[in-house]
Formats: sequence, C-alpha cells, structure tokens
Amino acid sequence: MSVTHTVLFRFKSDVNPDEVKAACARFLSLKNTCIRPASNVAYIKSLKGGKDNSPEGLQNGITHGFVVEFDSVEDRDYYVSKDPSHLAFVASIDGLVEKAVVVDFIDGEY
Repeated sequence: MSVTHTVLFRFKSDVNPDEVKAACARFLSLKNTCIRPASNVAYIKSLKGGKDNSPEGLQNGITHGFVVEFDSVEDRDYYVSKDPSHLAFVASIDGLVEKAVVVDFIDGEY
C-alpha cells in the first residue's frame, strides 16, 4: 500500500532565488540519495515538485510544492525520522523556509 507524502513550503521573502532553486534541487535529489540501509537500494518510488503557479489564489503564501511516493508506511516512516539524506536536507533549509505544511495519505483511505 503506497503512501503519498505532500510537502508545501513558503520560502522566506528575503531568501535569494538561487538559494531557493538550490534547496529545491536538493529536495528532488533525495529520490536517488535516500537508500534503504539493509539493501543499499533507493526506496522513493517517485518525487516531483515545483514552484506554485495556481491561478486560484488559495495558496495562503505557499510558494513551492513537492509530492513524494513511498511503497509503504515503513519506508515513509524511515524517511521522516531516520534517513540521513532526508535529515541533512531538513537541516539545510533551516532559515530558508518560513512555513512548511506536510500531508500524507494512502489513496482511497478516508
């Protein structure tokens, strides 16, 4: 049962656009750098993201969105709490992000 992990950021307005692009590139690179410790195999099924371009005006200041898909709750849980690549990424955006929103779900579970 796959898990979809959605992450929304509001980058601080005074952050240099090149720093924002670099942070986004680091996030996207997690697809290849997050490795299962027992198998040494990358475990993120898919990862995509980009800058908000919605015309609806409902962003509440959110500037960027990312969607990460995992094969299992266990993979997601390892990613969130133990994966060294993910934890290093989180530390790297300290001071760049004003707000983060995370929503995870299993498709069809309500």
